[in-house]
Amino acid sequence: MGHPAAVWDHRASLELTKDWNGIEQVVLRNPQGASARVSLHGGQVISWRNERGEELLFTSSKAYNTAIFKSPKAMRGGISICFPQFGNCGSLEQNGFARNKIWTIENDPPPLRPNDSLGKSFVDLLLKPAEEDLKCWPHGEVRIEGLETLDYLDNLCQRERFTEQGDAITFESEVDRVYLSSPQCVAILDHERKRTYVMRKEGLPDIVVWNPWEKKSKAMADFGDEEYKQMLCVDAAAIEKNITLKPGEEWTGRIELAGVPSSFCSDDLDPHLKFF
Repeated sequence: MGHPAAVWDHRASLELTKDWNGIEQVVLRNPQGASARVSLHGGQVISWRNERGEELLFTSSKAYNTAIFKSPKAMRGGISICFPQFGNCGSLEQNGFARNKIWTIENDPPPLRPNDSLGKSFVDLLLKPAEEDLKCWPHGEVRIEGLETLDYLDNLCQRERFTEQGDAITFESEVDRVYLSSPQCVAILDHERKRTYVMRKEGLPDIVVWNPWEKKSKAMADFGDEEYKQMLCVDAAAIEKNITLKPGEEWTGRIELAGVPSSFCSDDLDPHLKFF
């Protein structure tokens, strides 16, 4: 009789330490002996060693000089998170504020798919919004996946036609668009509430995306001043081309909504997926 295979527990491969500034770091190790070190300051990966112990990431030697590197300054090198802007491409501080904030460890992360976690070490980190961050970047945590690279009509620009350039649709200002010839399925991800909705449609080729944002919300008599933070309109429609029926012909338009696990992503979108 054979012996049962050992099960790798990713939690046992996680170790918490502190740096010279007293900031916590997470050390991850896999069964083969490779390791990574992640600082909770900025959620930055500051070390990655292979199974032979060789360092694979660059970090400046001066990063370990306490006279130079002090929180909230980010460490030079490693893998840093530049959010919500890169470089000086916006109105915020260089590379955004996320790399200069203290992150926390998610105690109840969404489950990974079995094949994704097998024999691997991982940690889920959270950056919780602070009041000071929302003052300079007052945006929500909702995104739409499945509409990337599509053409859309922008109702804020006299229905001028544009092509979506982002990997997903996020919201930083008023949005009023019609995405044309859209796929059968799109996903709406609400990171704050750990909820994801999948919308499947038939017979309706276009999708309307709308949020009035702050200024228009205050001008609408039947809409609360702050309610734009709590809603997002995503609706299937037939706008670019009219649906014309001859006598005796039939047409069916259908929308189905389903709640799915928060770990769902656009890679899981299946145009033939049915919900019951």
